[in-house]
Amino acid sequence: MPHSTYLPHRMGEAEVSPTGSFEAGSFEEFTLTYTAGYFGIDDTGSIKIVHRFASDMGRPQFDDPEAPNYTTVEASNGAILHVEYDMKRNIRPWDKTLYIKVVRGFLRAGDQIVVRFGDRRRGSPGIRIQTFCEQTFEFRVLVDAIATYNYVELPKQPEIAIVPGPPAKYKAVMPTGISMGQSFKLRMKGEDRWGNPSDQCAVTFSLRASAPVEGLPESVTFKKGAFSVNIEGLRVNEPCDMTIDLVADNGVVICTSNPMRVTESAILLPYWGDLHGQSEETIGTNSARDFYEFARDKAFLDICVHQGNDFQITTEFWEHLNKLSVEFTKDDQFVVFPGWEWSGNTGLGGDRNVLHMMEGRQIHRSSHALVDDLSDVDTDSNSAADLFEALKGEDCTVFAHIGGRYADIKMAHDDRLERAVEVHSAWGTFEWLVEDAFEQGYRVGIVSNSDGHKGRPGASHPGATKFGSYGGLTCALAPEFTRAGVMDAMKKRHHYGTTGNRVVLDTRVRFDNPAEHFSDDPNLGDVTSEMTDEAMMGDILKSSDDEITFTVDVHASAPIERIDIRNGAETVEVFRPYNEADLGTRVRVLWEGSEYRGRGRETIWDGHAEFLGNSFARVEPINRFNQDKIFNPVDGRRLEWTAITTGGFGGFDAWLQDEEEGSIDIKTDLVSEEIKVSDIGRDELIFANGGIDRRIRIFRLPNENRHRAVKLERRLKLNAGRDNAYYVRITQEDGHFIWSSPVYVFK
Repeated sequence: MPHSTYLPHRMGEAEVSPTGSFEAGSFEEFTLTYTAGYFGIDDTGSIKIVHRFASDMGRPQFDDPEAPNYTTVEASNGAILHVEYDMKRNIRPWDKTLYIKVVRGFLRAGDQIVVRFGDRRRGSPGIRIQTFCEQTFEFRVLVDAIATYNYVELPKQPEIAIVPGPPAKYKAVMPTGISMGQSFKLRMKGEDRWGNPSDQCAVTFSLRASAPVEGLPESVTFKKGAFSVNIEGLRVNEPCDMTIDLVADNGVVICTSNPMRVTESAILLPYWGDLHGQSEETIGTNSARDFYEFARDKAFLDICVHQGNDFQITTEFWEHLNKLSVEFTKDDQFVVFPGWEWSGNTGLGGDRNVLHMMEGRQIHRSSHALVDDLSDVDTDSNSAADLFEALKGEDCTVFAHIGGRYADIKMAHDDRLERAVEVHSAWGTFEWLVEDAFEQGYRVGIVSNSDGHKGRPGASHPGATKFGSYGGLTCALAPEFTRAGVMDAMKKRHHYGTTGNRVVLDTRVRFDNPAEHFSDDPNLGDVTSEMTDEAMMGDILKSSDDEITFTVDVHASAPIERIDIRNGAETVEVFRPYNEADLGTRVRVLWEGSEYRGRGRETIWDGHAEFLGNSFARVEPINRFNQDKIFNPVDGRRLEWTAITTGGFGGFDAWLQDEEEGSIDIKTDLVSEEIKVSDIGRDELIFANGGIDRRIRIFRLPNENRHRAVKLERRLKLNAGRDNAYYVRITQEDGHFIWSSPVYVFK
């Protein structure tokens, strides 16, 4: 208990009105009434009304009574109150604080402080409640009755339930790869406009497969009260790549499933996981049990790992997480690893994530900052170097992460343990981390996860706070669907990452002469090897060739905009599946990048575009996750927006009325340019402004791009004297990225 526990029953009580269930992201008005207890509140005493760090409820404001989130505070006895709102004025995870101080007068027992969140009496639409679901959303009240600034939490806290809204879109999920004749499931759900699985779906769709599927019914019916619909026992009896459409009565395709590859027999099969997220026991939302149930039943994941901040994980909670990992792990159904986030200060190495093969292992915290029980403080690892030393001999794997703190892998790294870097999460996109690894000569794979705090692992919509991106997913190419099989894939770097979509991806290196394929990184010693003509992502090899053949085989979840073929930090080729003759009137404008590596990385791109001597027939946003942000086409000649990036990108497509005439005048605080429409072609125009890849890019696309599947074969140079790390980044038109883990080849 981080606060005082002195006589909480004498500190008063609080209630909120109305109570009940409210739609996520809706505008509401709540009256919170605090009634002083036996002590009252002394002159200069105060109360705090706090919400979780993860909550993205609208920020209370006190100046504009007609605007959203207008909040008023009054004392029933006329005492003068000082009111402030601060995003970090209380102990985490209850950071967000409405601070109310009695500055003239005092309160006796029975006097009240009345807070109206979203006060509608003068025209405000109300306060926008948080955009994600929580059955016990608290208005937590803390009282400093004796004016010592030592707060006591009330024994009973006001709460409401936040529930999903009606479906705004539908999703259908299949395995990404199966063997011919293998039974599989088709799993479907509706999501509200903020990405919450909705239980308000009541509709029937036809099902249309791109290849024959044994057992597939003609239609599927969503029933109100259910969060998903599953169809089991399906089979495909011939090799193919296929998808399944959900089709409305009018023939419109409502959604298309992820692609699935069916092969005669596969040695490795793909399993999708979110290896990084938190629950309310640390800094997230809803319980750890809810976390795993959502991952399995609503996000349709194969793999999931709870990764709480270590300095907030008590011994009791660590034991609880170990029990949950045992309970939820079922071979061939769902795999959970016991895990934790080493959350060291940036100057001591920054964030790392640990996945243990077995339960019952010691957690080596970066500190006991929020753990009062110091009986095991001697097991702490305060620096990343200490962490790697403590984990020596453990059957585990580690990946580097960037959250509030960023992993400094130049400061500390262990080849035996740290097998991957996380290039994407809900915090943003951080390709510079894998470039740091290349610079240091590390051989790491690429993962993407959510680090979700909103209770939605595997389907982690960022909502309306500093999380700037949709949470990522990692696809493990495993020999079996067990904990051992997935751990084998992670240690061998046989995996790829995406920004939350599911795709089929295979990258390989072929050799002219047999190459030496190592069982593990030869820098570690005590490895075996064999000769081979071909290798897959994650493998490490020695070759005598001067050139290799690099192949890419991708079936994406949306049309492919480009494929960047890379050797380490060098981009060898940018491939686009269309040519100049295919270009139309569609112009793409993207803003991207971040301020710097740390917490203050957010980059504001608020601005507008004027279409001079031309106009647009329509415009569509890209990666507009926050529905609060403005995207406003004014009159066909002007577009206004508010936007933020944290390493990833956003923007818009505009279909112009005229293919060549006029110009586009773009105005933001960081980049302002007027670009002739006739100068916009297939190759991008780049307007940079410092930071980390902080820039605006503009280029032209076909009016409709049908290229979802691409196979490439390239002859690439094998450089001597260093690793050649061959990998790809694939960009989809819908704003998603896919990264393969590199194949490492040295001469």
